Amino acid sequence: MASHTSSAPPPAADKNAGPGADRRAGLLHRLDVRGAPYAFVVPFFAVFAAFSFYPLVYTAWISLHDVDLATMDIMEWVAFDNYTDLLTDERFWNALLNTVTIGVFSTVPQLLMALGLAHLLNYRLRGSTFFRVAALTPYATSVGAAALVFTMLFERDFGMINWALGAVGFGEIDWENHKWAAQLAISSIVIWRWTGYNALLYLAAMQAIPRDRFEAAAIDGASRWQQFLKVTIPGIRPTIVFTIVLSTIGATQLFGEPLIFGQGPNGISGGADNQYQTLGLLLYEEGWKFYHMGRAATVAWVMFMLLIIVFVLQRLLSRWRSARTS
Repeated sequence: MASHTSSAPPPAADKNAGPGADRRAGLLHRLDVRGAPYAFVVPFFAVFAAFSFYPLVYTAWISLHDVDLATMDIMEWVAFDNYTDLLTDERFWNALLNTVTIGVFSTVPQLLMALGLAHLLNYRLRGSTFFRVAALTPYATSVGAAALVFTMLFERDFGMINWALGAVGFGEIDWENHKWAAQLAISSIVIWRWTGYNALLYLAAMQAIPRDRFEAAAIDGASRWQQFLKVTIPGIRPTIVFTIVLSTIGATQLFGEPLIFGQGPNGISGGADNQYQTLGLLLYEEGWKFYHMGRAATVAWVMFMLLIIVFVLQRLLSRWRSARTS
C-alpha cells in the first residue's frame, strides 16, 4: 500500500513581526528594568512629601511670620524677628540647657547599662529568650503609663523612693521642685524605657562578630575583659554610633515624660521655675498656651538645626578618627 506523506501548513506570519515590533519590545523591556525600581519607591516618597517634607517647609514659612493659633489664615511677615527674639529669650537658653543636661543624664547611663546587659545576654544563659523579651518590655510600655508610675514613685510625701531613702536615714526629697532632682527623676524614666531596646541592638551587633576573633584573642591570652574592650567594642562601633545619634534625637524631642511628671499646669512650663522645661515643652507652651504659632515654629526649626549640627559634628569626628587610625 502506498503511503502518502502530508506536511502541515506553515504557521501564519505574525502581522506585528518586524523591526517596529522589536523596537517596541526593547522599549518595554528597558522601561520594565529601569522604571520598575522607581515605581516601587514612588509611594514612599509621595507619603514622605505629604507628611514630612511639606510640613517641614510650611513650618519654616510660618516661623518667618507673626501668626496666632486662632487666626492661622492671617500672617504678618516679620522675617527673622522670631529667631532673634528667641535667641535673646532666657527661657530658650534655659530650655536648651535643660534639654542637654537631661539628655546627658539619661543617655550616658542608658547606653552603658545597655552595653553591659547586651554583653551578659550574649552568653549562653538558660532562659535567654525570656530575658531578651523582658528587656524589651519597657520599650513596649506606653510613655504615659511609665511616666505616671514613676511620678507616683517620686512623689514627695507618699512616694516609694522617699520611703526607701527614709528607711536608710536620708531625708525626703522634693523631686519636682528641685532642679537637679527633677531632671534625675525624668532621666530615670527615659533610662528605664530605652535601655532594653538599645541592649537588643547591641546584642544583635555582638552576635554578628565572627567567633574566630574571640578564639584568636583567647589563644593570645586575652582575658574576658580584654576581649570585650579589644574585640567586642570595635566590632559594634557602628551600632554604638547609631544608638548615640538615636538617643540624641530622642533627648532633643523629649516631651511626654516631663509633661506628665509635672502633674498639671506646671508640666507645660517645666515646673514653677522652668527647672525641667525642655525644648519640646517650650514649643508646646509657645504654640498651644500662648498661641504664638510663629514662635513655636521657630523653636521647631531651631531644634531641627541643632540636630543637623550634631550630625555634622559626629561625621567630622568619625572622619578625623578614621584618618588618625589610618
